[in-house]
Amino acid sequence: AFAGKDASVREKNLAATRSGFDAVAGKDFDWAFEWKGGKVKGRLMNGSQAIALGALAANCRFAAFYPMSPATGIIRSLADLTGNYPFVVEQAEDEIAAINMVIGASFAGVRAMTSTSGGGFCLMTEGLGLAAMTETPVVVVNAQRPGPATGLPTRTAQGDLLFVIHASQDEFPRFVFAPQTVEDAFDVTRRAFDLSEKYQVPAIILTDQYLSDAVYLTDDPFSLPDEISRYVTTDAGLENSEAYLRYKRTPSGISPRALPCAGSAIVASSGNEHLENGHISEDKDNRAAMVGKRNAKLPDMTAEMRGPSVYHGEAGLLLLGWGSSAGAIIEAVDLLRDEKKDVGCLIFTDLWPFPTEKVLSAIRAGEKCISVELNSSAQFRLLLHQQTGLDCAGSILKYDGRPLMPEDIVREMPRFI
Repeated sequence: AFAGKDASVREKNLAATRSGFDAVAGKDFDWAFEWKGGKVKGRLMNGSQAIALGALAANCRFAAFYPMSPATGIIRSLADLTGNYPFVVEQAEDEIAAINMVIGASFAGVRAMTSTSGGGFCLMTEGLGLAAMTETPVVVVNAQRPGPATGLPTRTAQGDLLFVIHASQDEFPRFVFAPQTVEDAFDVTRRAFDLSEKYQVPAIILTDQYLSDAVYLTDDPFSLPDEISRYVTTDAGLENSEAYLRYKRTPSGISPRALPCAGSAIVASSGNEHLENGHISEDKDNRAAMVGKRNAKLPDMTAEMRGPSVYHGEAGLLLLGWGSSAGAIIEAVDLLRDEKKDVGCLIFTDLWPFPTEKVLSAIRAGEKCISVELNSSAQFRLLLHQQTGLDCAGSILKYDGRPLMPEDIVREMPRFI
């Protein structure tokens, strides 16, 4: 820290350091402990670091961002990796520029991402629509904090769920995930990159200040894939590269994706509605066909989504939560079961497309459900009702900017038991 300072400054700081050591050298510490070496059990890290490592493991090679708490830690962690890996991190002038840089990098063939919080995500929504219309894969991390406007920049919340599911104008497919733990954050990030590229849609990771900044000891080493699939085609994979159709209509809705200047195929793309060859068109029949083409991806995308994590799923009363609230909910279930209460929980990570059939198979007919969320309108409860027809018997809501605690849940349970 003082390497670039004047010699006198360095000497004064070294002298102060020595004085501090000398002052405590002969003093005992009443709570001293004996260090016992042993096998390393895991890694100490926060959610931001886990997402950064997940991006690296997914072969992400470019990230653009504008600093916004509590998402800045992700990019800071990625920047720390640039000296050892072929990775570029760019601080943009604002969030609009950041997401458009990411779209450009992905269009050129590089896996790319950005991270922000709710206010920055607001600025990114037009870019999100551009990625959707051009069918360019991008990964966006929204580290939630209380809003609206500036809100509470250094506190936590779960208030952006319905926002990110419906963000940007009109309609288009997207993935939305909310990791529960550090290990989950790593795995979800890898999946987000893979699925975004496979289906040529945006993928959004919903984390929050609590998961982003809290430090955890991981239980197991992170596992890496044996190989990374890149869902791009070359001239060799095309029947006729000179007649290449970037937006060819297929039964699955997924068109062959060639990269510009990587072969003889001409890759035309536009944010306007377009023909199969990428050229702009306002023809009404083509418009209807292209909307149908993009939406045709949804059945296969939904099949990729995982059902909720189940903990004592046979119980008569189930707590339903999502994202980083998992730990507090599971601990509350343990406390309540110690009191002989018949309680279990379902925790959701894969949120959109909503895995309706898997949810219905996890919730038995007649089971009573309570949503537990860090927002004031029970957004997950509304989503569950919309997608399955099931309604919760009530909700436990917290929206003061502080993390969910097991005691918050246990204290409210007499209303439902």
